[in-house]
Amino acid sequence: MNDRLKTLSRGIIDVSPLMIPVVPFGIIFGVIGMELGLTAYMTFGMSIIIFGGASQIVLLQLFSGGASSLVTLTSVGAVNSRHLLYGAVFSEYLSHLKLTWKLILAYVLIDQAFAVSNTYFKNNKKNNYKHYHLLGAGFTCWTVWQISTALGIVLGSVVPEELGLSFTISLTFLALLINDFRKFKNIIVMLVSGVVATIGYNTIPLQAYIIVAALSALLVATLLTLINLKQK
Repeated sequence: MNDRLKTLSRGIIDVSPLMIPVVPFGIIFGVIGMELGLTAYMTFGMSIIIFGGASQIVLLQLFSGGASSLVTLTSVGAVNSRHLLYGAVFSEYLSHLKLTWKLILAYVLIDQAFAVSNTYFKNNKKNNYKHYHLLGAGFTCWTVWQISTALGIVLGSVVPEELGLSFTISLTFLALLINDFRKFKNIIVMLVSGVVATIGYNTIPLQAYIIVAALSALLVATLLTLINLKQK
């Protein structure tokens, strides 16, 4: 086995355990997309084009709530902004690659792929083909996400509308936040965001309360981080 294939396989193996929670997440997205009135092509196309679980769920949430296009695009962009940090971290290892490679890797660079490849890159700096690890991890994530979305679309087409499964969008986000409840400062950030969103729901026009709540949470998180650094 040559070095390229070996590194590619390593990426697939490393990220595979992280795919277990991705499957139900993708299925939920497909089901909710169909329940909200999107066509199968629109729902599946969203998974191919956006390829970002959290941002896709946010889009569905805003779509179901009748948010304006500006609020929707801004919110989805804010959720995906963390990928700018991912790219900055990996620039140390991938800056020498051709533009085609960078575009492909940028497309498949999601949370799970970043987690495993970041560790691999740090431990294998001399491997000239280490970008194949990210390729393997990223396309594994992509394949699992597309299959899960397709399963959700099939299930969504047969699930009775009377079940009203749109509430699972909120449950999905709560599931993602479970680990964050372990830290007190995270709870403070969540409470601030929730209070601002609740107050702004009927007072801020164009449903921009979502953006205001997110920015408020970001400000509080930054202040708490700075305070924590000073104490150290």
